[in-house]
Amino acid sequence: MPHTYNKGCYFKSLSDIQGKNVTVMGLGLNGGGEACVRFFLKHGANVLVTDMKTTEQLQTTVDSLMNDKDLDTSRLTFRLGEHRIEDFENADCVIKNPGVKYDGNKYLAASKNIETDLSIFLAFSKAPVIAVTGSKGKSSTVSALYYGLKTAGFQAFLGGNITVSPLTFLEKTNQDTPVVIEFSSWQLADLRGRGLLKPHISIITKIVPDHQNWYGAMAPYVDDKKLIYADQDKGCYSLFDFGEDEPGTGPENSKTWGEEFAKESKATILRYWNKKLPEGTYGVWQETDENGNFRGRVMLPGMREPETILGELSVPGDHMKTNVLNAALGMYLMGLPGSLIKKIMKDFPGVEHRLQFFHDKTYGNTEYKFYNDTCATVPDSVVAACKSFETPVILLTGGTDKGLEFTKLTEYLTQNKDAVKDLYFLSGTATDKVLPELDKAGIKYQGPFGSLDEMLHKVAENLEKASDCNTKTQPLVFSPGATSFGMFKNEFDRGNQFMTKVKEIF
Repeated sequence: MPHTYNKGCYFKSLSDIQGKNVTVMGLGLNGGGEACVRFFLKHGANVLVTDMKTTEQLQTTVDSLMNDKDLDTSRLTFRLGEHRIEDFENADCVIKNPGVKYDGNKYLAASKNIETDLSIFLAFSKAPVIAVTGSKGKSSTVSALYYGLKTAGFQAFLGGNITVSPLTFLEKTNQDTPVVIEFSSWQLADLRGRGLLKPHISIITKIVPDHQNWYGAMAPYVDDKKLIYADQDKGCYSLFDFGEDEPGTGPENSKTWGEEFAKESKATILRYWNKKLPEGTYGVWQETDENGNFRGRVMLPGMREPETILGELSVPGDHMKTNVLNAALGMYLMGLPGSLIKKIMKDFPGVEHRLQFFHDKTYGNTEYKFYNDTCATVPDSVVAACKSFETPVILLTGGTDKGLEFTKLTEYLTQNKDAVKDLYFLSGTATDKVLPELDKAGIKYQGPFGSLDEMLHKVAENLEKASDCNTKTQPLVFSPGATSFGMFKNEFDRGNQFMTKVKEIF
């Protein structure tokens, strides 16, 4: 059975933090651990931060803390390169990193009380929360929501799995400041039993297999996702998929995951689909108008006729239509008129590291457009990236496996030979799963390459040779479909290195 935490929060108020001994488990380089250290120092705690990474590996974060003259670092102790059991036993409270499993962890088992940055935030903020989870599209959805709310004039905030700790803005929030939070399954699991998450709006984006090296099966993975709506009631809204699941990935006891969620949630149920929803089903859907143009429509309880809340978009891809439409519904539920939402979201620029257009280079008659899709860490996202363009893409992909099936990707590459113009692979265990299937089908590719430098120099060499091609615009997409272990610190480091090296080489 998954671990269940005590109800509520260990700290009874923010002033209760004063003088407490707090151990922050995981300093990291993405800002979450650092934000926790800063927050607890600011509120008067004695903070010990421990991480299995060494001081040298974490030097950037260490320097950021120690060089801040506004911090009282006399109450800060670093324990890097190791964990010590006494640092957990003697702490009044341990702040847990979501990437650390509770089960089988002797350090967490020895802790008197465990909290996370999200449990602290949810305990003390009065802000209305729009919570988003899922396997694909959650970062695009929260980014579109945040962009739309801010553009419309809300004092809104964005945090969670998108790498911004909500502790950085907790004290700026009130009942009039909507907070958009992206939740990973791990972050939701860390809230089990606490009764702290009751979002005004919850959204579950498309569910596909992910993190199966952690969970081992779909059911426990999805059980953690379900926690997003566990404490909602009829005064809240839940938005779920109305479409089919990928073959072989759905639930045992329901037709689809969306149907199962809708049966369980006590909130007002809304659905999203790329076709018109059946009569009596409320939510949003996609259609084309009389001129063949895309539009997003909404129908809610109490409405007599559906309303258009989304039209032309700047970002590519059918999957982005779904993500932005779900965000538009969130804005609509926050009281914004459909005409304003449609106007605002037309200019949504997309999300950093997700089909992010960042550079172009012309060889001969061809303009090559470079897209950074490093946050595509599952193979399905690679397929979605390729389908986002009308022109066959030059695809740069591959990396480290995390226990996922690559059948859909290999079938797409072998059965849609015109969808990918050229194919390059980074080395890694995920790549090792894909290449034998491509070899059997006679699909040509280049690599695997041991580094980005090596791969990009080969791409440059080939583009120079192909400069007499007739194609006017050619997308070049870096969509790994795998993790970044071994070659990069994380997927964000991978994307940043890719963009830097592209600008250097091209």
